[in-house]
Amino acid sequence: MRDLISSGQEPSGFSEQQTLDPRQRAWLEVSPAAIESNARALRRLLKPTCALMAVVKADGYGHGATTVARAAVQGGAAQLGVATLQEGIDLRRAGLEQPILVLGNLTQPDDLRACLQWQLMPTLSSMREALLCQNLADGSGRQFAVQLKLDTGMNRLGCAWEDAPRLTEAIQQLNQLHLCGIYSHLALADGDPEGDGDRVTRLQQTRFNEVLHHLPEHQALHHLANSAGTLRDPGLHHDLVRVGLALYGHSPSPHLDAAVPLQPAMGVKARVTLIREVGTGVGVSYGHRFVTQRPSRLAVVGIGYADGVSRCLSGKITALHRGHSLLQVGAITMDQLILDATDHPDLDSGDVVTLLGRDGDQEISPRSWSELSESIPWEVLCGFKHRLPRVTV
Repeated sequence: MRDLISSGQEPSGFSEQQTLDPRQRAWLEVSPAAIESNARALRRLLKPTCALMAVVKADGYGHGATTVARAAVQGGAAQLGVATLQEGIDLRRAGLEQPILVLGNLTQPDDLRACLQWQLMPTLSSMREALLCQNLADGSGRQFAVQLKLDTGMNRLGCAWEDAPRLTEAIQQLNQLHLCGIYSHLALADGDPEGDGDRVTRLQQTRFNEVLHHLPEHQALHHLANSAGTLRDPGLHHDLVRVGLALYGHSPSPHLDAAVPLQPAMGVKARVTLIREVGTGVGVSYGHRFVTQRPSRLAVVGIGYADGVSRCLSGKITALHRGHSLLQVGAITMDQLILDATDHPDLDSGDVVTLLGRDGDQEISPRSWSELSESIPWEVLCGFKHRLPRVTV
């Protein structure tokens, strides 16, 4: 075998056309039908004049941006949102023709030139970017579609909301720019409706409305609501909503769960690679954090923190097999984790377990992992690495 590898030859019986089973170790199952259904359900929340933007940044929250974008468009999404220039270009190369907004700030001429070339809408936060876009468009002989972001309380990207009327008027004087949208982003829309979440959201809405009051009507799309804002209050919808987490089947907060029926679009599966029998008082995995209290049957599963199952979940999560729950024990390692299968004699090497998603009548949600790890569901979904194949189901 060493000689074959060093010479670059393939082992006998193997060819480039031959592909390995993506389910050989661990994988993500992604349901385009669930994405499409969620998009349709979200559209039903909106008035006919309000459009839906599917936010497919971070590779569609780990689901696969192209897969998600196509399914969301099928479900009624009119626009797409990405975070980076490359994400937008990848969608264009995949044949997506819908308007695409780059939500991150682009400040370099080459990046903005690429936006113009690929017909992507950059986000403007200042006059500097607007003038760069004007100069690039002037040299190309075509108009540049852009959107202006206002900071109404997130204190991240965007111009100061008080400056927005003046900046909007200045941008409209640039003949090569087409101001397609004016938007802001909510900071606490997923927060407790009885606490600061409501107060801050109302303040941001008031500031946004005050800016719009000083602008001519119908000059650009106005949008403010993320997933939480979309589910929370129709008064936040304006001309368009930007939906991320809800598109993937999860509400941003428990108090919003009942707003619309959503279908989780991702399942995380892995195979049992070994079953081992051990006695009482046996330490398991690195550090021997877990020591058996009885003769035990342990199942080694081929997935670990290098795949996106955070090590801080060690000893806290469960996996499902045929509707039964198995506790994960010991430290989660880079490529493997261990389940206590002592009470599950039917589990065997080669069997598939569910780490996230539904199995029978039971389901493990990203929110459950995020609560155990003091994180958020967004981070859980985006954390799965690309050595895990994405399999559409």
